[in-house]
Amino acid sequence: MLSKLKTLIAVAVLSGTVGANAHAEELTVKKGDTLWNIAQVHNTSVENVKNWNQLTTNLIHPGQVLKIATQQNYIVKQDDTLWNIAQRFHVTVEQLMEWNQLTSALIHPGLDLVIYEGLTNPSEENSARQVQAEKATSTSQVQSNSAPQAAAPRSVGSETSQSQTVTSTSKAPTKEITVMATAYTAGCKGCSGRTATGINLKDNPNTKVISVDPSIIPLGSKVYVEGYGEAIAGDTGGAIKGNRIDVFMPTEQAALNFGKKQLKVTILN
Repeated sequence: MLSKLKTLIAVAVLSGTVGANAHAEELTVKKGDTLWNIAQVHNTSVENVKNWNQLTTNLIHPGQVLKIATQQNYIVKQDDTLWNIAQRFHVTVEQLMEWNQLTSALIHPGLDLVIYEGLTNPSEENSARQVQAEKATSTSQVQSNSAPQAAAPRSVGSETSQSQTVTSTSKAPTKEITVMATAYTAGCKGCSGRTATGINLKDNPNTKVISVDPSIIPLGSKVYVEGYGEAIAGDTGGAIKGNRIDVFMPTEQAALNFGKKQLKVTILN
């Protein structure tokens, strides 16, 4: 039997939402508990429980405190995108796609999405850690600089060299990678035509957009694709992992003609 220590519930009315906005609950593992029966009781999967608690194995022990996210459902409305739904619920596009077994970021009105709320968005957690690290570094530097030091003599040549170094490093570097590219279109039946970042491809068929793995090419960045030109990394896809991209084509025939090829992509910003 599971012993639930603490449950925090916060209810808020959200447009297009079925259910409540719930925080994660905490439970203490009892003797005989397994990840499998915990997942069954909470109508989720073992993998979800492991991800929520950063577990690398299925082994748990009595007294261990686990976080369990409460499931809710969201009905997709007109003009919704995975991007703005993810922002609203403080999760990631990748999480929404994983929880709902989506192979593309294109969604349509009426789609019932499963969402687990109340858990830290990995990007927000990393940002918070980075801010704390920067504060610690800044404090350390202030304490170090507070001690008086004798000024070391510097030559004119040294100052010129340092000035040139600062100038050269101030330019934003570009990054070039080799990818396997395929093409896609927004003309599929039932597709909203909106990308993960909210670009309406049906209304803007000549817009150059590529679907990317955000861990390789940052979502929203400007890129140059060999043989395709400048484009926006504005979409994601379930099959787009690692050094793979999908380039958007205005027609199905153009997408078929593109085929599959190896290209170079330069990340401009």
